[in-house]
Amino acid sequence: MSGKKQIENDFFERVYEVTRLIPFGKVTSYGAIARFLGTGRSAKMVGWALNVSHNKPDFIPAHRVVNRNGILSGKHHFGGHSVMQQLLENEGLIIEDDKVINFREKFWDPSSELL
Repeated sequence: MSGKKQIENDFFERVYEVTRLIPFGKVTSYGAIARFLGTGRSAKMVGWALNVSHNKPDFIPAHRVVNRNGILSGKHHFGGHSVMQQLLENEGLIIEDDKVINFREKFWDPSSELL
C-alpha cells in the first residue's frame, strides 16, 4: 500500500472513531471532526470518509454529521432523499428544508466533549 493510501486509511479510521462517539440525538459538523483530529482544513476529506463508511461492517452513524450550518449536505449518500432526515428525526432532531432547526441545541463538539 502506498504511503498516501495508508495515511488516507488511517485518517478515515480516525474519522470513524470520532463519529461512533456522537451521542444519540446529537449532531456535529465535518469541520468539527476535522478540527478535533488536528486537520482543521480537511472537512471535505471527513465528508469523503463518511461517504464510504456505509461499506464498513460495523455501524457508523454518519447521519449525525452535517455541514457547519446544520444542513443535511450528505443526504444523497443514504440511499434515498429523506433517509438521513428520517434517521435524525427518529433521534428527536427537528428538520425543515434539509436543515437541523435545533442545531445549536443539538450540536456536539468533539473538541470540548472528548478532551
